[in-house]
Parts: sequence; C-alpha cells; structure tokens
Amino acid sequence: MKATCWVAPKKMEVREVPDPKILNKRDAIVKISSTAICGSDLHLYNGFLPMMEPGDIMGHEFMGEVVEVGSGVDNLKVGDRIVVPFPIACGDCGACKAGAFSLCENSNPNAYIAEKLLGHSPSGIFGYSHLTGGFAGGQAEYARVPYADIGHIKVPEGMTDEQVLFLSDILPTGYMGAEMCGIKPGDTVAVWGCGPVGQFAIASAYLLGAERVIAIDRFKYRLDMAREKAGAITINYEEVDSVQDVLMDLTAGRGPDHCIDAVGAEGHSHGVLYMHDRMKQALRMQTDRPIALREAILSCRNGGTVSVVGVYAGLIDKFPMNAVMNRSLTIKTGQCHVHRYMKPLLERIQRGDIDPTFIITHTMPLDQAPEGYRMFNNKEDHCEKVVLKA
Repeated sequence: MKATCWVAPKKMEVREVPDPKILNKRDAIVKISSTAICGSDLHLYNGFLPMMEPGDIMGHEFMGEVVEVGSGVDNLKVGDRIVVPFPIACGDCGACKAGAFSLCENSNPNAYIAEKLLGHSPSGIFGYSHLTGGFAGGQAEYARVPYADIGHIKVPEGMTDEQVLFLSDILPTGYMGAEMCGIKPGDTVAVWGCGPVGQFAIASAYLLGAERVIAIDRFKYRLDMAREKAGAITINYEEVDSVQDVLMDLTAGRGPDHCIDAVGAEGHSHGVLYMHDRMKQALRMQTDRPIALREAILSCRNGGTVSVVGVYAGLIDKFPMNAVMNRSLTIKTGQCHVHRYMKPLLERIQRGDIDPTFIITHTMPLDQAPEGYRMFNNKEDHCEKVVLKA
C-alpha cells in the first residue's frame, strides 16, 4: 500500500509499504477514505518531538471503511464506515473508565520510555513517534486499529467524510479546550492561534455560552476565517505593540475571563523575549517557544482559567509561575479524550450547531502529501487545513 512516511525533519515521502495485518483479536483493518494533516504533525515534520524513525507512517486524523475485524470485535462488521480517534484506548483500565482516554494505561507499548521523560505515560497515539508507541498512522491506504471495539464512531448514512473527519481529533480538541474553561454566559474568551484547533476552540466557546471571543494570530487569512466563519474579534499581534495591552482595552482593564493556548511548541512573536526563546532553542537549552502560553497567563483576569491544548514537546524557560500562584489562576490542559466527545459533537453537527467543513482549504490525493506538508508548514496559498484522499 501507499503511505506517507517520515524520513527526516522537513522530509516526507509517499512510499510503498506492507499492508497492515490483524495482530490482536480486538484489531480491525480500515481502508482509508479521508485523512488529514494536523498542526501536531508539523511538530514532527519540523523535528520538535523525539523518537521518530525513518519510515514511520504519519497521520492521526483518519476515517474509512472496515475491511477486516478481529475475533474479539463484536460491534463492527466489514463495510462499516467509521471515524477513528487519535488516542488509542483499551476501555478497561482506570483511566478509560474515568473517561480519560488519552491517559489509557494499557495502549502504549513504550510506556517505560515515556515514564522516564514525563513521569507517567500517556496513551498510545497513531502516527506520533515511538514515545507514544510507534503505531503506524492513517495517512495511508489502510490502517490497523487496535482496540477497535472501543476506538471508533460509526458514520450515519448521508453524511460526508468532510463533515465527520475532524471528530478524530481537532474538533474534540478545540471543544475540550473551551470546555475546560468552565465558560459562563457573558464571559470573554481569548484564543491564541487561529489554526484549525484554534478555529474550533473559538466556535466551541460560543457554543458553550461565551459572549465574546478574541482571536490572536499573525496571518491575515487565518484572522479573516476566525472573524468571518467563527465570529471572533481579531488581533494581529504583528500590528500591535502589546497583545496584553489590547486585551486590557477590550475588557475594560480586567482581562479575558478565560485564555486558550492553541499554539503550543512553535509559538512565534516579535521582540526580545522571542529572540531569547530562539537563542535558547539554538543552544538546546529549551525545546519549545512558549510565547502564547506566557501571554495567556499574564493576560488572563485574576481568578481566571488558562486552557492549554497546544502541544508542547519538552522544556520551556521563563514560565511565570508567580502570576499563576499570586493571581489564583487555574491551568487546565491535556491531550484530548476524543472518545468522550465524538457522539455529542456528531449530534451537534447533525443539528447544524456547527459545520466543521469551514476550515478545509485544500483537498489533495495521498500522493501529494509531501507537498501538503510543505504548503501547510509554510502557510502558502492561504492553507488552513489539508485533507488527503487515499
């Protein structure tokens, strides 16, 4: 089969690789119909996350048709059309029973490595380095789905791939980012990053009752989408001296009630602190550029919530813990527990509360995946979201 393979930083290739096989009675094999390039994939593309090996198959946002099931899977049959969540979850451990599916205690075969770096291991993840299991991803013609009796949602008749594909990751992630804020009617929410997760965080904040959502980015086309499609007030941080000052002006000096970091490891800004971060990275003294996180913490109103759904790779410097403690801020974060949100968000799509297709700007065949990565990474041709057709 064809698959998108990581070769080296900033180098992807579509290669012929062996077809996946059933390895466990709870496995299923899915023939991919649609998959997507995620902003988190760019962290791998740019070499920010450890333990990638040449030939690793990329992709954690995918869906398709079941073509084979293991003997232990009794709720799927050949021909079912399903969306697969990016965390791999057993459904039986304490974390899964608590609804914390991205913390599954059984699905990461490399848990002992993750424990050395993180203290404890998260779940296995499709197409996302050997730190989270080294599982082959879904940017391919076929994929093996472990724990397939737990990790799927069936697609109702009449719904297109584009309507449901993002239930695999970014729609639940944006929604969880907003939900963790504990939004009340009348609240103001600020969202750093107008990539796909940021767009869905904006839309979700409104779904959950926010009165105003303020979006921060530097690309005009992303800010236009946030304003015209998601309804946000927008700030281009390259056109202002201080994002924090603008947010204070917009909130009568109080600050946003809740701040969502949808940027993560590869934050960008201008000024001395950004140059400090770049220098620390070059000297390998920190791995990430936490510009958005710092701004979110310093901008949030006293007693507010900072929600972090942007992916971080390792260590950061100049974390304003004094602001967190002295101003009674709450920080909530986590890889999304996708399984928890798939059904309720599917129902919202069916009711017309949200149309996830608004973020799609490019649809390409799988063969063109390397070009899709380059375009998405370089923000060319107003690229917001690339869907690949296998």
